[in-house]
Amino acid sequence: MTAHHRLLSPTILDAVVSATSSHLGHGWNSTSFTDLNDRASHPAGIVHGDSFSVFAKASFVDGGDEVFRAELAGLELLRERAGVTVPVPIGPGLVQFDDGWLLLYEAVNEHAPETRTADDWSAIGHALAAIHQVHAERFGLQDFNGYFGPLPQDNAPVPSNRWVDFYAERRVLPFLRAAVDSGQLPSALVPGVERVLDRLPQIGGPEPRPTLLHGDAQQHNFVSTDHGVVVIDVAPYFGHSELDLALIDWVHPVPDVVFDAYQEVLPIDQGFPERRELWRIFGYLAGIAVSGGPAFGRFMLGRLTDAVRLYGSTAER
Repeated sequence: MTAHHRLLSPTILDAVVSATSSHLGHGWNSTSFTDLNDRASHPAGIVHGDSFSVFAKASFVDGGDEVFRAELAGLELLRERAGVTVPVPIGPGLVQFDDGWLLLYEAVNEHAPETRTADDWSAIGHALAAIHQVHAERFGLQDFNGYFGPLPQDNAPVPSNRWVDFYAERRVLPFLRAAVDSGQLPSALVPGVERVLDRLPQIGGPEPRPTLLHGDAQQHNFVSTDHGVVVIDVAPYFGHSELDLALIDWVHPVPDVVFDAYQEVLPIDQGFPERRELWRIFGYLAGIAVSGGPAFGRFMLGRLTDAVRLYGSTAER
């Protein structure tokens, strides 16, 4: 095992082994470990044992259990409402240890992203379409807040019940404040973001029907297996289906078959490509707020700058 990984401390490993043994109803021991830190906003990995493995994610900050509780509740909501496959928690899914909290799921036999087949990519499109077939009367999700990565996500409906108002007030403005507070967002970009928000009614396209969203629908949050797709790391609420579609390939490209499969179930408005970057602005701000200094944060800053230039102009587009 890789001894320096935080999940491999004796205290945490003991907690994983104890919770898993209780979950299985017999003794279980760890034999190896796969580091997944590059795919999560928390220390994460798979603890392997004989014939059974566990996905583990740790939080060492105050309130970390609330982040994990929101994730568990969000997954259960999507399982119940949309019928998609989600991970099976180890016991209640949440385990406390001396310095923090663990989120534990039964691990699945994943097809690595670089080995996905056309069928795997199609299954992602179908899973997203299944989620988007669930609707509500209002944008947001009353009494159900969550997190986008480590950042709090306010899902309270807005009085107007218009998508562009919800997107501005509940997604862009809170993450704009977080990015400013981080010190990583150049002050000159703030008025540009505000201009984009002022123009949302003109550039946001047709008013959508409130649609259940994954909320963080990056491709790595759909795990491909021999038995289909397992949906992970959700941040659900009712919003615009185009936001999820914009996030699928916002960091890494996906083949067209994802969108083709989606459109076997639901249509995609012909104006979506022109709005794709508009629905990514909140994510760029979140990336800057959380990791503005490293390379990922700089990448987010460059993309945000381009989006502000694209949508902030008062010239007719």
